[in-house]
Amino acid sequence: MKEASQVIKEGGLVAFPTETVYGLGANALDENAVSKIFKAKGRPSDNPLIVHICDVNQLDDLVEEIPERAKILMEKFWPGSLTLLFKKSQLVPLKTSGGLDTVAIRMPDNKIALELIKQSNLPIAAPSANTSGKPSPTNPSHVMEDLEGKIDVLVDGGNTGVGLESTVLDISTEIPVILRPGGITLEDLLLIFPKVEYDPALENNNQDITPRSPGQKYRHYSPKAMMKIFSGNSENVYNEIQKLSNEYVKEGYKVGIMITSESKDRYSCENTIVMGDKKNPQTIATNLFHILRQFDKLNVDIIIAEGVEESGIGKAIMNRMKKAAGGDITYV
Repeated sequence: MKEASQVIKEGGLVAFPTETVYGLGANALDENAVSKIFKAKGRPSDNPLIVHICDVNQLDDLVEEIPERAKILMEKFWPGSLTLLFKKSQLVPLKTSGGLDTVAIRMPDNKIALELIKQSNLPIAAPSANTSGKPSPTNPSHVMEDLEGKIDVLVDGGNTGVGLESTVLDISTEIPVILRPGGITLEDLLLIFPKVEYDPALENNNQDITPRSPGQKYRHYSPKAMMKIFSGNSENVYNEIQKLSNEYVKEGYKVGIMITSESKDRYSCENTIVMGDKKNPQTIATNLFHILRQFDKLNVDIIIAEGVEESGIGKAIMNRMKKAAGGDITYV
């Protein structure tokens, strides 16, 4: 930790675990250090970064004000996988905020991450520690696959728990708006507010929008193979996937099928991987990015996936799956 924190202080890059995914960290207040993140990832410069802190007192230097509703959310969900948007102070470089006057901030629920921030004595800007556009890393081997030779230090904290990036919430409007669904769900937030909405940008692929949150504008979480999703009635989903996979196999393509445990005995495709249990969707969230990377190693030409119910953590799961598939989803 001493070595890693020293690298942060000196303007270098450190990959480290959080409870969600591995982050690629640099001093959030150092424009040159932040530029290294974008270069290492191949990340578009207008895609804002999330700033990670270990103490709420750090907010005083980073934001213009802390609204009362933010204090309520911080008390309830920090440390944890909830990112809040604030009006940024002049101390935060525009490079960190993607050119916006707002900055996204969270306090991770991971001892290693918190200790790194504490020993660095700096806020750490950290997107996921992967090549931009690829599935996010949930263990150290994923980080090495993408970024070996491009970063200074990797802190090995084993597998992450949540498996999906944090929820990003805009509380500047009368009705709070979820810009990116994650581990803190709509249902969790409705225990605090009478009404919460999803940003309409979540359901379109408009490349002309200015992203207010990571994960909004660009194709993300994508395996090498083309990916298609079928969602809806279980029997219809099974029939459509089986039919389409048979067609692709006859045409000479190598097919991978991504399914839930409830239907694991129904498919005969050689490259079928169970992503988790519909009755416990957190298992799907935890496994999702790892499985997408497994399909890369299998060199499949196309992935056909079962969708899940878009409630609770399922909303975040489907958000990532749709992004991975470039929006190619069929409801049956």
